[in-house]
Amino acid sequence: MEWLLDTSVHVLGADILWREIIGNLIGLASAVLGMRRLTWAWPVGMVANVLLFTVFLGGVFHTPQATDLYGQAGRQVFFFLASAYGWWRWHTARASGAPAVQPRWATGRERLALLAAAVVGIGIAWPVLARLGSFGPLADAWIFVGSLLATLGMARGLVEFWLVWIAVDTVGVTLLLRAGFYP
Repeated sequence: MEWLLDTSVHVLGADILWREIIGNLIGLASAVLGMRRLTWAWPVGMVANVLLFTVFLGGVFHTPQATDLYGQAGRQVFFFLASAYGWWRWHTARASGAPAVQPRWATGRERLALLAAAVVGIGIAWPVLARLGSFGPLADAWIFVGSLLATLGMARGLVEFWLVWIAVDTVGVTLLLRAGFYP
């Protein structure tokens, strides 16, 4: 099992774990399936969640990538659970003859709830992640909370989930590059 945790490829002066590359490629496949509104998006994403969970706890697993991002690892757990919900919701809709999801804009009330959930979630996650010693705890908290909101929004068919993902990725790419996670 050690080979799976430690195997890496050297690219442009950095060692990148194969499971990070594979996990991200599987996650990309899940996104493409989701864009096509295929129910398989959810279980495919769950495989990526398991792989990426181990990537973001490199120090815990004593792997070459030893930076721990507890928010990133925690969001993989929630992604897994949210994916189970999305899989069930889309499968149930399809079984009844309806499309997996009917995309729609959120109502004003739903947008306020989204904003309130973001503020409260970050307010809780930030100090917890800081206490755990997470790298970049405020950014990690936003990525964690925003990712959960975007995934649940996707499961419900809210168009705004794309806007949340853009905001998450803007912060996320910067944090991950600073932490040495390149894929």
